[in-house]
Amino acid sequence: MRKLQNIFWLGAKELRTFFHDYVLLGLVIYSFSFAVYVQASSSSQELHNASIAFVDEDHSPLSRRLIGALLPPFFKPPVAIAERDIDHAMDIAAYTFVIVIPPHFARDVVAGRSPALQVNVDATAMVQAGLGSSYLQQIFTSEIGNYLTGTDAAFAPQRQGALGSPIDLAVRIAFNPNATTAWFTSVMGIINSVTMLAIILAGAAVVREREHGTMDHLLVMPLTPFEIAMSKIWANGLVITAAVGFSLAVVVRQLLGIPIAGSVLLFMCGVALYLFFATAIGVFLATIARSMPQLGLLYLLVAMPMNLLSGSNTPLESMPPALRTVMFASPSTHFVSFAQAILYRGAGFAVVWPEFLAVGLIGCCFLALALMRFRGSVVQAG
Repeated sequence: MRKLQNIFWLGAKELRTFFHDYVLLGLVIYSFSFAVYVQASSSSQELHNASIAFVDEDHSPLSRRLIGALLPPFFKPPVAIAERDIDHAMDIAAYTFVIVIPPHFARDVVAGRSPALQVNVDATAMVQAGLGSSYLQQIFTSEIGNYLTGTDAAFAPQRQGALGSPIDLAVRIAFNPNATTAWFTSVMGIINSVTMLAIILAGAAVVREREHGTMDHLLVMPLTPFEIAMSKIWANGLVITAAVGFSLAVVVRQLLGIPIAGSVLLFMCGVALYLFFATAIGVFLATIARSMPQLGLLYLLVAMPMNLLSGSNTPLESMPPALRTVMFASPSTHFVSFAQAILYRGAGFAVVWPEFLAVGLIGCCFLALALMRFRGSVVQAG
């Protein structure tokens, strides 16, 4: 009971110190609010509000139908321009796409002559250029097929091989029906921030004690290294857990309007479990680093690969087999796995308990190693 009281009051001291460190406080607020919002709203990987113009030299019902099919939110309202203005408009990046419909286009389509439909693309807007070209092809193919079906039903089957597939492909997208990037990047931004801040806050707490000379004061008190380390782990873990809950409730659900499919309480329990591992890394690195700049450099060597290779940015299946095997030994990989399962697919504890168990076992092993290293460094300093 005495040890628990010491851990509690030392943790309370850590919380007071944290709330008076306005740089770290600002970093936590920024990472779980503005950074998540910007990452979700600005790094879109789908076509959105692409600028488009057209030159209609056919003036037929089909040409008007093709132009009318270019609708928001994929495209801005199409703008009619003259053919002589195409090069200038592309040079000044006025439009990402310029469609040129040649004369007698509808007549040639009905006659089966396969006329050319020109699409000029500004590929400096790389993501929109690639996606937009594919979207335009699908839209125009569908509209021409519908036009032929409506004007000459007997002729449409002859054009089927040229206009589309002979099979009807039924695609059902689960968990993210519109394949919206923000649904993924917002939650992954929170997950990456958990690892980043857990390491920085716990490591900074130990380094700050050493730099300010307060570690010597703690050593002359009836305290054990275990109590000192655990107080820093639970205090900083509590701050991050509260920040995660705020970010999910306010930023993700309210500001971004992104639905959460599963139990937030179950996810928060997983976050708390993972934080024992992440904060232990911070304590471990702080026993190696002698200053905050050194801690920052060590963070880059450890946390950046953990975030990039955990499956939050690219699937594990796309990695080399040897690297994938190594990453399965990292709790960050299992953390991302159960976070996606709970928040995206609505999985319950019966589904994610193996990931919870892996995080707990690996985290406990590393926590024990960090505490041993911390105890040795404290005894040596004393």
